[in-house]
Amino acid sequence: MVRLLTGRSKTILKFFLVICLIVVANLLARWFIEQLDIEIRPPSEATVQKMIIASMIVYTILIAIPFVPGVEIGLAVIIILGPKIVALVYLCTLIGLSLSFMIGRFIPERVLVNLLRDIRLNKAGNLLASLEGLDSHSRLEAMLKKSPKKFVPVLLKHRYIALMVAINLPGNTVIGGGGGISLMAGLSRLFHPPVFILAVAIAISPTSIAWLVFGEKLTEWFF
Repeated sequence: MVRLLTGRSKTILKFFLVICLIVVANLLARWFIEQLDIEIRPPSEATVQKMIIASMIVYTILIAIPFVPGVEIGLAVIIILGPKIVALVYLCTLIGLSLSFMIGRFIPERVLVNLLRDIRLNKAGNLLASLEGLDSHSRLEAMLKKSPKKFVPVLLKHRYIALMVAINLPGNTVIGGGGGISLMAGLSRLFHPPVFILAVAIAISPTSIAWLVFGEKLTEWFF
């Protein structure tokens, strides 16, 4: 009984810590937007450049964090700093999501297996444990055999298209946001890094192209 309570206490503590991290990240994102949403009249162009660089670094980190509304932050940055910043925002978005993906790739599978079992997702933990050490092709075949014969096999086979759709899905913060989706893609070991980066680059391009073509009109719509 003591061991069971200890295990439950650890699970609750882990959930609490994760929720705290998500809340802190979102508060940081809101603070970041508020800091940008002021009238900036610096004394020199060099100061402007430093502020933009600092903002882009913070933005890149924020968009890599799961459950942070990266799209909303990116739009806020573009609206506040102007359409001329679109290309830089696009690049930072790509870097941030790729960073989250690579972090997922380097997290040991055993860590995720233990986490799933700690939160009582034993089936998922056992499935992941059975995939340890397999390459991408063998892992995909094993998952296709074990997955339900409905939508999951289709999603697995067309996973890059599913990834692109998920990144552009309105309200995707509920399923982890761009950072969370990229992190899970890395954890799955089913996505090849170069193809993943290309897929993300294509997925996030429509919004950037729209701002480059209709920048002033879009700004007027938002204001």
